[in-house]
Amino acid sequence: MVPSHRLVAPPSPSCRHTKRIPIRGGQPIATSKEIRVNDRIRIPSVRVIGPDGEQIGILSIREALAYAQERQLDLVEVSPTAKPPVCRVMDFGKFKYEQNKKQQKARRKQHVTHLKEVKLRPKIEEHDYNFKVEHGRRFLELHDKVKFTVMFRGREMAHPEAGYRLLERVIKDLEAVGQVEIPARMEGRSMVLLMVPRPTAAKPAEKKPAVAGAPSPAQAAKPEPAKP
Repeated sequence: MVPSHRLVAPPSPSCRHTKRIPIRGGQPIATSKEIRVNDRIRIPSVRVIGPDGEQIGILSIREALAYAQERQLDLVEVSPTAKPPVCRVMDFGKFKYEQNKKQQKARRKQHVTHLKEVKLRPKIEEHDYNFKVEHGRRFLELHDKVKFTVMFRGREMAHPEAGYRLLERVIKDLEAVGQVEIPARMEGRSMVLLMVPRPTAAKPAEKKPAVAGAPSPAQAAKPEPAKP
Protein backbone atom coordinates (compact mmCIF):
# COMPACT_ATOMS: atom_id res chain seq x y z
CA MET A 1 0.00 0.00 0.00
CA VAL A 2 1.04 3.56 -0.67
CA PRO A 3 1.55 5.46 2.60
CA SER A 4 -1.22 7.92 3.33
CA HIS A 5 1.09 10.73 4.52
CA ARG A 6 2.42 13.23 2.01
CA LEU A 7 6.00 14.25 1.61
CA VAL A 8 6.68 17.94 2.23
CA ALA A 9 9.36 19.60 0.16
CA PRO A 10 12.05 21.49 2.12
CA PRO A 11 11.69 25.27 2.16
CA SER A 12 13.45 27.11 -0.59
CA PRO A 13 16.31 29.49 0.21
CA SER A 14 14.00 32.41 -0.49
CA CYS A 15 12.01 31.53 2.66
CA ARG A 16 14.81 32.49 5.02
CA HIS A 17 14.18 35.16 7.61
CA THR A 18 16.93 37.49 6.39
CA LYS A 19 15.40 40.45 4.63
CA ARG A 20 17.12 42.25 1.82
CA ILE A 21 16.18 45.85 1.30
CA PRO A 22 16.68 47.63 -2.03
CA ILE A 23 18.66 50.84 -1.75
CA ARG A 24 20.15 53.40 -4.06
CA GLY A 25 22.08 51.82 -6.94
CA GLY A 26 20.12 48.57 -6.86
CA GLN A 27 22.50 46.93 -4.35
CA PRO A 28 20.56 45.12 -1.58
CA ILE A 29 21.78 45.24 2.00
CA ALA A 30 20.75 42.66 4.60
CA THR A 31 19.56 44.48 7.71
CA SER A 32 17.92 43.63 10.97
CA LYS A 33 14.15 43.70 11.34
CA GLU A 34 14.30 46.86 13.47
CA ILE A 35 15.55 49.12 10.66
CA ARG A 36 13.24 49.69 7.72
CA VAL A 37 14.51 51.43 4.61
CA ASN A 38 12.82 52.86 1.52
CA ASP A 39 10.00 50.63 0.21
CA ARG A 40 9.95 48.65 3.48
CA ILE A 41 8.46 51.68 5.26
CA ARG A 42 4.71 51.08 4.91
CA ILE A 43 3.23 54.04 6.81
CA PRO A 44 0.92 56.72 5.34
CA SER A 45 2.95 59.70 6.60
CA VAL A 46 6.29 60.26 8.33
CA ARG A 47 8.28 63.10 9.82
CA VAL A 48 11.32 63.65 7.61
CA ILE A 49 14.76 64.86 8.67
CA GLY A 50 17.04 66.04 5.88
CA PRO A 51 20.57 64.77 5.18
CA ASP A 52 22.09 67.71 7.12
CA GLY A 53 19.76 67.32 10.11
CA GLU A 54 17.26 69.95 9.02
CA GLN A 55 13.57 69.43 9.74
CA ILE A 56 11.66 68.88 6.48
CA GLY A 57 8.29 68.29 8.13
CA ILE A 58 5.54 65.70 7.91
CA LEU A 59 5.22 64.20 4.41
CA SER A 60 3.32 61.34 2.91
CA ILE A 61 5.45 58.25 2.43
CA ARG A 62 5.36 58.75 -1.35
CA GLU A 63 6.57 62.35 -1.02
CA ALA A 64 9.26 61.32 1.44
CA LEU A 65 10.56 58.60 -0.89
CA ALA A 66 10.56 61.04 -3.81
CA TYR A 67 12.48 63.58 -1.69
CA ALA A 68 15.17 60.99 -0.91
CA GLN A 69 15.38 59.67 -4.48
CA GLU A 70 15.81 63.19 -5.89
CA ARG A 71 18.97 63.47 -3.78
CA GLN A 72 20.10 59.91 -4.60
CA LEU A 73 19.83 58.94 -0.94
CA ASP A 74 17.82 56.50 1.17
CA LEU A 75 14.86 57.00 3.50
CA VAL A 76 15.66 55.30 6.83
CA GLU A 77 13.23 54.88 9.70
CA VAL A 78 15.08 56.03 12.82
CA SER A 79 12.22 56.30 15.34
CA PRO A 80 9.40 53.86 14.52
CA THR A 81 7.54 54.40 17.83
CA ALA A 82 7.10 58.17 17.37
CA LYS A 83 3.81 59.58 16.12
CA PRO A 84 4.25 59.97 13.25
CA PRO A 85 7.39 57.83 12.85
CA VAL A 86 10.59 59.73 12.15
CA CYS A 87 12.64 58.99 9.02
CA ARG A 88 15.98 60.41 8.02
CA VAL A 89 17.36 60.91 4.53
CA MET A 90 20.87 59.44 4.35
CA ASP A 91 23.23 57.15 2.47
CA PHE A 92 22.28 53.92 4.22
CA GLY A 93 25.18 51.94 2.78
CA LYS A 94 27.68 54.51 4.07
CA PHE A 95 25.89 54.62 7.42
CA LYS A 96 26.20 50.85 7.88
CA TYR A 97 29.86 50.95 6.86
CA GLU A 98 30.66 53.66 9.43
CA GLN A 99 28.75 51.79 12.13
CA ASN A 100 30.77 48.64 11.44
CA LYS A 101 34.02 50.62 11.62
CA LYS A 102 33.02 52.10 14.99
CA GLN A 103 32.20 48.65 16.36
CA GLN A 104 35.52 47.24 15.16
CA LYS A 105 37.40 50.16 16.71
CA ALA A 106 35.58 49.66 20.01
CA ARG A 107 36.44 45.95 19.98
CA ARG A 108 40.11 46.73 19.37
CA LYS A 109 40.15 49.04 22.39
CA GLN A 110 38.75 46.35 24.66
CA HIS A 111 41.56 44.52 26.42
CA VAL A 112 41.04 40.85 27.23
CA THR A 113 42.79 40.00 30.47
CA HIS A 114 44.89 36.82 30.30
CA LEU A 115 46.35 34.77 33.11
CA LYS A 116 50.09 34.34 32.75
CA GLU A 117 52.24 32.01 34.85
CA VAL A 118 55.82 32.50 36.02
CA LYS A 119 57.49 29.44 37.58
CA LEU A 120 60.21 29.74 40.22
CA ARG A 121 62.35 27.39 42.32
CA PRO A 122 63.13 27.92 46.03
CA LYS A 123 66.89 27.97 45.31
CA ILE A 124 66.71 30.04 42.14
CA GLU A 125 69.86 31.83 40.97
CA GLU A 126 69.91 35.62 41.07
CA HIS A 127 70.16 35.97 37.30
CA ASP A 128 67.23 33.62 36.74
CA TYR A 129 65.21 35.42 39.41
CA ASN A 130 65.67 38.81 37.76
CA PHE A 131 64.79 37.32 34.37
CA LYS A 132 61.55 35.79 35.74
CA VAL A 133 60.54 38.93 37.61
CA GLU A 134 61.01 41.07 34.49
CA HIS A 135 58.67 38.71 32.66
CA GLY A 136 56.10 39.22 35.41
CA ARG A 137 56.58 43.00 35.26
CA ARG A 138 55.97 43.02 31.51
CA PHE A 139 52.79 40.95 31.89
CA LEU A 140 51.45 43.31 34.57
CA GLU A 141 52.26 46.35 32.45
CA LEU A 142 50.18 44.74 29.67
CA HIS A 143 47.26 44.51 32.17
CA ASP A 144 47.40 40.73 32.51
CA LYS A 145 47.13 38.74 35.72
CA VAL A 146 50.25 36.85 36.78
CA LYS A 147 50.39 33.61 38.74
CA PHE A 148 53.77 33.04 40.41
CA THR A 149 54.38 29.37 41.17
CA VAL A 150 57.20 28.13 43.43
CA MET A 151 57.79 24.44 42.71
CA PHE A 152 59.18 22.23 45.50
CA ARG A 153 61.01 18.96 44.99
CA GLY A 154 61.97 16.23 47.41
CA ARG A 155 63.22 17.55 50.74
CA GLU A 156 62.42 21.14 49.74
CA MET A 157 58.85 20.45 50.92
CA ALA A 158 60.17 20.52 54.50
CA HIS A 159 61.05 24.22 54.17
CA PRO A 160 57.99 26.09 52.81
CA GLU A 161 59.26 29.27 54.45
CA ALA A 162 61.77 29.56 51.58
CA GLY A 163 58.87 29.86 49.16
CA TYR A 164 57.19 32.51 51.31
CA ARG A 165 60.37 34.57 51.47
CA LEU A 166 60.81 34.31 47.69
CA LEU A 167 57.26 35.42 46.96
CA GLU A 168 57.50 38.28 49.46
CA ARG A 169 60.52 39.49 47.50
CA VAL A 170 58.52 39.23 44.25
CA ILE A 171 55.72 41.34 45.76
CA LYS A 172 58.20 44.00 46.90
CA ASP A 173 59.99 44.12 43.53
CA LEU A 174 56.70 44.48 41.60
CA GLU A 175 54.74 46.72 43.97
CA ALA A 176 54.95 49.63 41.53
CA VAL A 177 53.04 47.80 38.78
CA GLY A 178 51.05 45.10 40.58
CA GLN A 179 49.22 44.18 43.75
CA VAL A 180 48.30 40.92 45.43
CA GLU A 181 44.89 39.45 44.64
CA ILE A 182 45.41 36.01 46.24
CA PRO A 183 48.18 35.73 48.88
CA ALA A 184 50.78 32.99 48.76
CA ARG A 185 49.39 29.55 49.62
CA MET A 186 50.27 25.90 49.14
CA GLU A 187 48.63 23.91 46.35
CA GLY A 188 49.97 20.36 46.43
CA ARG A 189 53.73 20.49 45.98
CA SER A 190 53.67 24.11 44.81
CA MET A 191 53.16 27.51 46.39
CA VAL A 192 51.20 30.01 44.31
CA LEU A 193 50.68 33.76 44.41
CA LEU A 194 48.30 35.73 42.17
CA MET A 195 49.05 39.35 41.31
CA VAL A 196 46.94 41.76 39.26
CA PRO A 197 47.85 45.05 37.59
CA ARG A 198 47.79 48.07 39.87
CA PRO A 199 45.28 50.77 38.88
CA THR A 200 46.93 53.72 37.21
CA ALA A 201 47.76 56.26 39.86
CA ALA A 202 46.76 59.88 39.31
CA LYS A 203 49.62 61.96 37.96
CA PRO A 204 50.83 64.70 40.31
CA ALA A 205 50.11 68.25 39.25
CA GLU A 206 52.88 69.71 37.14
CA LYS A 207 54.75 72.64 38.61
CA LYS A 208 54.62 75.80 36.57
CA PRO A 209 58.04 77.14 35.61
CA ALA A 210 59.06 80.23 37.52
CA VAL A 211 58.97 83.50 35.57
CA ALA A 212 62.33 85.21 35.26
CA GLY A 213 62.58 88.10 37.70
CA ALA A 214 59.51 87.09 39.70
CA PRO A 215 60.00 86.69 43.47
CA SER A 216 59.90 83.21 44.94
CA PRO A 217 57.03 82.24 47.29
CA ALA A 218 59.39 82.55 50.26
CA GLN A 219 60.47 86.03 49.19
CA ALA A 220 56.90 87.10 48.53
CA ALA A 221 55.84 85.98 52.01
CA LYS A 222 58.76 87.79 53.70
CA PRO A 223 57.59 91.18 55.14
CA GLU A 224 59.42 94.27 54.06
CA PRO A 225 61.41 96.14 56.75
CA ALA A 226 59.71 99.26 58.12
CA LYS A 227 60.98 102.54 56.71
CA PRO A 228 62.37 105.09 59.24
